[in-house]
Amino acid sequence: MDNLLGGPAPTLLPADHPDVAARAAVAGGADPRAVVPDHPASSLLWALLAEEALGQDPVAAYAYARTGYHRGLDALRRAGWRGAGPVPVDHEANQGFLRALLALAEAAAAIGETEEADRCRTFLLDSGTSPDEVAALR
Repeated sequence: MDNLLGGPAPTLLPADHPDVAARAAVAGGADPRAVVPDHPASSLLWALLAEEALGQDPVAAYAYARTGYHRGLDALRRAGWRGAGPVPVDHEANQGFLRALLALAEAAAAIGETEEADRCRTFLLDSGTSPDEVAALR
């Protein structure tokens, strides 16, 4: 894909990323907790657990979201991401990372970690999406 704007090319996680199989398992009715042992590198599973915990236990939500965020950063780096550039929200394999990043922003805000929450929201914007676009995936 050519980038005519001169910035980094969009990063697309591969079709064999753990989020793909995890998404299929959850779509088939599996509980994300039951799927984690099979796909611990799935950002999507950690994001789902974080989203579920947000209203009840923001500390647990923060831990789940941070795990999904770091798993996603590792995957993005393996896919060629160098710390900047678009991570398209419309690419299904990217959505777990972006959801974990949004959940991290929300959980950080809930526990008073304002700088972290702001940094995560800025990261979403720098990735070419917005908190609202990512929240719409829920």
